Amino acid sequence: MTEVAGTVTGTGTGTRPGGQWPAVRPEVVAEVVAGLSARLQKRLDGAAAKLAERPVERAGEDWRIAVDEETVLVLHAPGGVVADQADVRCGCLLAPACVHRAAAVTVCPLADDEPPADADTAPEEAPTVPPPAADSPSDPSDPSDLANPTAPPGPACPAEALPTEALTGAELAAVEHLHRVGSAVVAAGVGGAGAVLQAELLRAAHRARLAGLYRPAAAAVAVVTRIRAARSGEPDHRLADLVAGLRELLGLSTALALAATPRPDVPGVPGVAELRGTARQAYAPAGGLRLHGLFAEPVLTATHAGVLTWAVDAGGGLHTMAEVMPHADATAAAPQAVGAGNRTVRLGDAMLSHREFTRAGLAVQGATRSAAGRLGAGASVRAVRAAGAAWTAEPLAGLWAEPPAAQVARALAAGAVPPEVRPAGSELLFLDVTLLGAVPYGPGGEPRLLAESDGVVLALRAAHDHPGLAYRGNLALLATAPGLRLRVIGRLERAARPELRLLAIGLPPTGPSATAGSTTAGSTAAGFATAADGDAGTAYPGEPSLALPADRSGRVNLGLERLQTADLTLPPADPTGPASPTASGAPVGGEAPTTPVHLLTRRVGQAVTGGRDALALASRVADGDRARLRSAGLATGAALLDGLLASAVDQPRDVFGRVVADDHGAFAAAWLAAAWYEEELASALCATAWSGPQDAVSSEATTNRP
Repeated sequence: MTEVAGTVTGTGTGTRPGGQWPAVRPEVVAEVVAGLSARLQKRLDGAAAKLAERPVERAGEDWRIAVDEETVLVLHAPGGVVADQADVRCGCLLAPACVHRAAAVTVCPLADDEPPADADTAPEEAPTVPPPAADSPSDPSDPSDLANPTAPPGPACPAEALPTEALTGAELAAVEHLHRVGSAVVAAGVGGAGAVLQAELLRAAHRARLAGLYRPAAAAVAVVTRIRAARSGEPDHRLADLVAGLRELLGLSTALALAATPRPDVPGVPGVAELRGTARQAYAPAGGLRLHGLFAEPVLTATHAGVLTWAVDAGGGLHTMAEVMPHADATAAAPQAVGAGNRTVRLGDAMLSHREFTRAGLAVQGATRSAAGRLGAGASVRAVRAAGAAWTAEPLAGLWAEPPAAQVARALAAGAVPPEVRPAGSELLFLDVTLLGAVPYGPGGEPRLLAESDGVVLALRAAHDHPGLAYRGNLALLATAPGLRLRVIGRLERAARPELRLLAIGLPPTGPSATAGSTTAGSTAAGFATAADGDAGTAYPGEPSLALPADRSGRVNLGLERLQTADLTLPPADPTGPASPTASGAPVGGEAPTTPVHLLTRRVGQAVTGGRDALALASRVADGDRARLRSAGLATGAALLDGLLASAVDQPRDVFGRVVADDHGAFAAAWLAAAWYEEELASALCATAWSGPQDAVSSEATTNRP
């Protein structure tokens, strides 16, 4: 999935031939692989690749794989998770120290510790940590996951109650082990990070978890998951996600080493408690809440599918409710995600579906919520159905009151906070836009649906590209209505040009909100909006408008519901000119200033894919990259690239000139510095792109405009 912030992250390697493999605990992988001899460890990657192609049969809690005509491998997985190495049984003569057991746990997806969606941590027993620093390492790829319980749950107790002691000896040893193995992974690259190195990283993660370093342990497990996806060619693999995961892992271990010794002279170094994290999410009492449904989005990953629903309380605060379950067949995942929108909201005795709740409300008593805004569904929670509110009415309308540039700054800052403690909705943008149609956009000139908002021209993209979801079809239909004014919700796409992944649309606060095409639907939608805004519901001749059915209450969840041609009223085409000029006359686009940040991004990614040796070879042809960075005024970027390439080449050798193995610490430090600089520079370019009107559109774009 496009990683959707606030939703479950797929932790597996996808659906294998013959059926879904069970999940396996990370420490089980480490233990089983460690039991192999050095000779068998060299054969592990090949054995895992062969085993992955074997058919899998499930009988109750046992998964059976026929290795050959005489050998059967059995995985005992209560609840779908192999929790002990004794649960991996092989019938060959070398068992339990056979390569078959190690290959099996290498193929299985990694399990996490997430509690059920309706299991609340008792507030009085919940562990607490302080809020994370704005510049703490994070994983921005996961525009798409539910809170990982192994990371800190955020602020939940007074600062004076937080532990402030330095790292213990066991913690410091675990941090050093984690950093050393993480450095080896960066130096090896995806191609060299085989099953043995992955198992060693999982062993380091388990050691960190036992020492109470839950957040670094979770980061290490996430890195292994992404390495597996890269090596097996999973369709949802993104190099940027793996780079971000390694950056977070090395950044956390480095920050812990710095925080181990108090440094009052160095501002901005996070505290130890903040970096440790906690074992579970904490739910704190929220009392009575009056919730108004906002929108819902489908959740789709390699292993999970479902829906995430957003709500707004009376004070304008955002909350989430999820209905996400594992799926056993990738072909059925998209229908499962769409169908989850019709499942009943698990909150008290409320008998309405997630899709219905986006247009209704709830009165909740005894509510509990996590630091990230996720509502608990414990037995003490009571909820009854209540009236909803229009997007143009308070408290929902306040979400659109913030200027777009300020919203972008807030979303970029949220990207530096782990999803499990990130305030709900901080990564979302709420904009009033006017569609410009499908126009060539960007350096390649690919057609994109463009819109104008507050003088800024932005590209609207599908929140998820899976054809089983409604996003792409809805955007294609909206592209036929240039001039249409909408109120939209989307997720910021960090890019050098303004881009937004569209999640939901609704009637604008002023202008056309209904059409004459459907008297009942038009009057209902107009009345719904007019109650909030005196101008809403007024149709202006010559402008396209929405004519939504009455049951949609003036809004559309673009991932769950499909727009129809009848939902749009388009004016007659003007053969003498453009179909429908924009109301504001804003330019469509243009050539944005070119900042060659991609030169540094490419080398950072090259180190992750090919490892230290590949980067050393590239150092001979990178002079042009350094010169271009300096000519663009990025002297720091050029210096960091110099340091990265130099550290890749500078490897110790013996008297015969042979490379001597080292801990790769200097190379990892140079890579981390370059990766963080590239991250901050990309965020700065994105903020600049949203800061004001764009340059004039090129004549070619104007000519090709629909």
